[in-house]
Amino acid sequence: MRLNRYLALCGVASRRGSEAIIAEGRVCFGGVPVFDPAMDVQPGDDVKVDGRALSLEKSAYFVINKPKGYVCASYDRFDPTVLELIPDSEGLRLYPVGRLDKNSQGLLILTNDGDFCNQLIHPSSGYTKTYEVLLDVAPGEDVLSLWREGVVLSERLVKPLSLEVMDKEPQGRWLSIELKEGLKREIRLMASSFSLSVRILFRRKIGRMELRKLRSGQFRSMELQEMWRAIRQGGIV
Repeated sequence: MRLNRYLALCGVASRRGSEAIIAEGRVCFGGVPVFDPAMDVQPGDDVKVDGRALSLEKSAYFVINKPKGYVCASYDRFDPTVLELIPDSEGLRLYPVGRLDKNSQGLLILTNDGDFCNQLIHPSSGYTKTYEVLLDVAPGEDVLSLWREGVVLSERLVKPLSLEVMDKEPQGRWLSIELKEGLKREIRLMASSFSLSVRILFRRKIGRMELRKLRSGQFRSMELQEMWRAIRQGGIV
């Protein structure tokens, strides 16, 4: 297989990320630095990154209901990470697919499969994310109309694919927002542009996969085909 794919299957990085590591001269084959990501290698070959021998990992896929207060990182000096919610995750070298900030909650995918991660989050994939948002006050129809038209953030116009008021107490303050990209703190920044504050931000869907069964902090292991089927065709977790 190609060297960059081998690195991805060993959990080093995505294929694209592995290409950058190879270009930096950090990969050795038989003790000699190599720079060609298309180089053919086989499982068991003497391939090392930064002096560390590699071996193929068993791919792992988890969905989790992320609680508030946990950060989406493999390590943090000050706060608990989402990996701490999954027993024995250290040996799997998991990482989150996309992020939810510390104060956000809901559906999150963890994996060690770089190819799957890259395919899911790449903008061209078209997989949307749906959030349920509680605001501090109920926005008026004029604000909702402007929000639907888009907000300028960092000199670019960003707009939700859909934004609807939910029939949920407290009335008028809960919104369902569907996003295509999901820029860092996008919903909070859009709300702030209208002098609104987000009290609760909960991710309900990734693609057509919907969080309904898992309680806060619970997780579920899935097979790759099962994961894709839920995202593409619909599934309740």
